[in-house]
Amino acid sequence: MFLVQRDTGHLVEVLDVKQLFDPFEKEFKGRLSVGEDLPDPEMFKKTDVLFQSGESLPRCWLDEHYRDDEVVARP
Repeated sequence: MFLVQRDTGHLVEVLDVKQLFDPFEKEFKGRLSVGEDLPDPEMFKKTDVLFQSGESLPRCWLDEHYRDDEVVARP
């Protein structure tokens, strides 16, 4: 899976999708996809990347409390 860095527009290859999907993780392991040589993996903040379409990542991937209002509202 590839995402785009918000500030540079460079592609980021996601190497650990579990970290990306886990709302308790604020960063994920990835690798920039620029040039011919593959750089070493590094950690990227989820808030610094977008889908290639320009959409932000879903809230359920970013916020561990995304359903708190629903759970508290139940009788």
